[in-house]
Amino acid sequence: MKQIFAPVVAGLCVLGIVAAPGAAHAKAFTEIKFGVDATYPPFESLSPSGEFQGFDIDLGKAICAELKVKCVFVSQSFDGIIPALEARKFDAILSSMTVTPDRAKQINFSSEMYNEPTALITKKGSGLEPTAASLKGKTVGVEAGTIQETYAKTYWQPQGVNVVSYPGQDQVYADLLSGRLDASLQDSVEADYGFLKTPKGADYAFGGNVTYDPQDVLGSYIAVGVRKDEPELLKKIDEAIAEIIKNGTYKKIEAKYFNFDVYGATPAAK
Repeated sequence: MKQIFAPVVAGLCVLGIVAAPGAAHAKAFTEIKFGVDATYPPFESLSPSGEFQGFDIDLGKAICAELKVKCVFVSQSFDGIIPALEARKFDAILSSMTVTPDRAKQINFSSEMYNEPTALITKKGSGLEPTAASLKGKTVGVEAGTIQETYAKTYWQPQGVNVVSYPGQDQVYADLLSGRLDASLQDSVEADYGFLKTPKGADYAFGGNVTYDPQDVLGSYIAVGVRKDEPELLKKIDEAIAEIIKNGTYKKIEAKYFNFDVYGATPAAK
């Protein structure tokens, strides 16, 4: 009997779930671990003291508060974030992840968290635009694992654009500033608030938003990603998202970071 029962308990504890006494099928969520790529301010980054901070982090804390569970954030590079979720390193992905057809084959997604377009950043006066014709012979930086990487390699690389992938968005900006890159491709809100509005971005500007996407590489809205074998957790997260939008918590968090409606912005993100 112990040999059967122990593995079952261990499996449930991975997600912070325990069976309630006397109710074999009842589950109580005590903790949610969110996987986060902390190189993407203002959505997720690390403070000087090493604490997770940002719009996604505050939304995650609000979700946990609504569900009355402990909130834990786990650092994970974006290109390995889905495999890490499937390996049960954490319970859900909360890292500006856009819903795409390919990703939806691997994991399930919550209801919408927010939207934002994909945009090109270039040196002021460069005249570069987010098209293969404009960028031919140029070098564009992208974060590995993002829809921007897929987009650039799908539409631009075959047309003579040099696409370079980096483990984190901060490394993309570092090489843009050093002159190793002619441009970078990322979501527009992150680019604006995480780079252009900072002293480092003073000499750079938007080259334009991406609009050409016949293969639907950029997907739709940003959401929380959950393993396909966790429908109950997904349901709880959806209920919490609906409630924080309804009770005004979402708007309060949004106002802390943005001066516009990020929920209703044009898709997509990373």
